[in-house]
Amino acid sequence: MPLDVELDRSSPVPLYYQLSQAIESAIRSGDLAPGDRFENELALAKRLTLSRPTTRRAIQEVVDKGLLVRKRGVGTQVVQNPVHRRVELTSLFDDLARGGQEPSTQLLEYSTAPVDDEIATQLNLDSGQEIVMIRRLRCANDEPLAVMTNYLPVELAPEADELESSGLYQALRARGVHIRLARQRIGARPASRAEARLLDEKVGAPLLTMERTAFDDTGKAVEYGSHGYRASRYYFETTLVDR
Repeated sequence: MPLDVELDRSSPVPLYYQLSQAIESAIRSGDLAPGDRFENELALAKRLTLSRPTTRRAIQEVVDKGLLVRKRGVGTQVVQNPVHRRVELTSLFDDLARGGQEPSTQLLEYSTAPVDDEIATQLNLDSGQEIVMIRRLRCANDEPLAVMTNYLPVELAPEADELESSGLYQALRARGVHIRLARQRIGARPASRAEARLLDEKVGAPLLTMERTAFDDTGKAVEYGSHGYRASRYYFETTLVDR
């Protein structure tokens, strides 16, 4: 269906921006659903009596936000809405499920080995003590979203098969472990070749990163995680208060 757009040509707001906002609003409201083919740039320009450069710039604005993708031989398509996550003490699995997304997990690696010095410091363990390392690919609605690596003491680690059907924090809660506090750092870095392949991104594409050490009711460190998220599909949100 053609996009229903009303442009105010007397407004000081540029026409390309009005159009990009209308496209974005249609995607976020569900009027344009993931997988829908978007109207041809030339046809849209003609229908709205806009110049082709103006139309192209509007569409590119939405592409840059990760809401549209250009595919050779296919045209422009709507993709999934970016996952919006508040910076709170929750798991990605729980956040996706709560947001109406369909989380799924592919277990990439599950191994037991002596802890190295860096992870030992994060978990307050003796160097050389055995830990479990878990590496997973998390998807939302079957689209790859994040590569997650977590380290846990052996006695707390869920079984491998649990991690493909539930989130890590959910599995820990089932064992009586309640996460009460976390120390977290958010950053960014380029995707490695392996990460790009898993996340369907280009090598060097920007990834949002999160490193988190979680603590239980007693103040014991129970889990350290290092995660990389597709910047085109994911963002964090915080609320700031003036005191």
